[in-house]
Amino acid sequence: MSIKTRAVRFYGKDDLRLEEYELPKIKDTEILAKVVCDSICMSTYKAVKQGTAHKRVPSDIDKNPVIVGHEFAGIIVEVGEKWKNDYKPGDKFALQPAFNYKGSMKSPGYSYPNCGGDATYIIIPEEAMLTGSLLKFKSKAFFHGALAEPISCVIGTFHSFYHTKTGVYKHDMGILEGGRMAILGGAGPMGIAAIDYALHGDRRPSLLVVTDINEKRIEYAKRVFPESEAKKCGIELVILNTSEMKSNNELLSYTDGKGFDDVLVMAPVKSLVEQGDSILGKDGCLSFFAGPTDKTFSASVNFYNIHYNATHIMGVTGGNTDDMREALELMDSGRINPAAMITEVGGLDSVAETTMNLPSLSGGKKLIYTEINMPLTAISDFKKLGRENKAYKELADIIDKNNGFWCYEAEKYLLENFKV
Repeated sequence: MSIKTRAVRFYGKDDLRLEEYELPKIKDTEILAKVVCDSICMSTYKAVKQGTAHKRVPSDIDKNPVIVGHEFAGIIVEVGEKWKNDYKPGDKFALQPAFNYKGSMKSPGYSYPNCGGDATYIIIPEEAMLTGSLLKFKSKAFFHGALAEPISCVIGTFHSFYHTKTGVYKHDMGILEGGRMAILGGAGPMGIAAIDYALHGDRRPSLLVVTDINEKRIEYAKRVFPESEAKKCGIELVILNTSEMKSNNELLSYTDGKGFDDVLVMAPVKSLVEQGDSILGKDGCLSFFAGPTDKTFSASVNFYNIHYNATHIMGVTGGNTDDMREALELMDSGRINPAAMITEVGGLDSVAETTMNLPSLSGGKKLIYTEINMPLTAISDFKKLGRENKAYKELADIIDKNNGFWCYEAEKYLLENFKV
């Protein structure tokens, strides 16, 4: 069957348009799906600013626009003949956008005219199924599926840390079990996900120091992850503001001067990278998480320590499908809760403006529900808006009952009461 879709399409640098058009009938090798929600990612902003200069964006988007959004979840509607034994209508799905099919960089949200998260209906291409990237999940909450992709990036980063033994030419993958870990610039939305995984993943540090320079974000992180909860996980958690820190020795003091085994740098800031390098202990590993838009971005590192203390630096551009499966399993089991990442929600009509202004917007993850029209709205503002709007009041009451966080009940109410 053919169906109309509303979608935010990318025509060129700084050119996003919300449009309605008819999808073609699916081929036997494809799947028709309904998108329920999408989480807006800074990577989409970078693509929109770079246009066709971006490695994943086709050169002809001015004539064949692509749908943006790559952190999404929804429901399968129709299954092509080839995949009827593997999927069925009604299955909930999340999509790992890094297909890496035959070495291609094509990816939903960047490269496909009919597949991306900021749409009501999409056609999932054959390569998604061939690479095992179309994943079913059990959780009632669709936002769990949408946030599985960003969480998988954190999981992939944790798995890609490595350590060595003197004279042994083999990498022991993962953060050091029971080691000392620092997350620099770590009170933003992805930092929140990293703290959550460090506390509740299978491999944990004994000390976790999280830094930031934004007091509002720091207070939020402390509320989400109290020291008492960390202690239950066997971890000493320190979250601190380093804006007035005079010396890196203040950070090193938490390790009794030994340095950190694992350092995760969450922002592409030269001074932050150099700080991370300076606090590494023997065999310490620094992971550079945030991808810069500046192709000449660089920072100084201590090569004396690389040579004599076996320090090392690496980076990961995203998680793989196994990482995303792990993210879904951890959410399904309740071990991690991505709700703390979400600070605003909105409808499909708010996508273009939100994406274009993302770096200047405060708060955490911006969650989009594609079936509705709604300005991007801070969860903390629901109560104020509820004075004049009953629907917002109901949402505010649901949020209050859930400690101020987004939840399945809020999602269900939104989808039932804010439709276009």
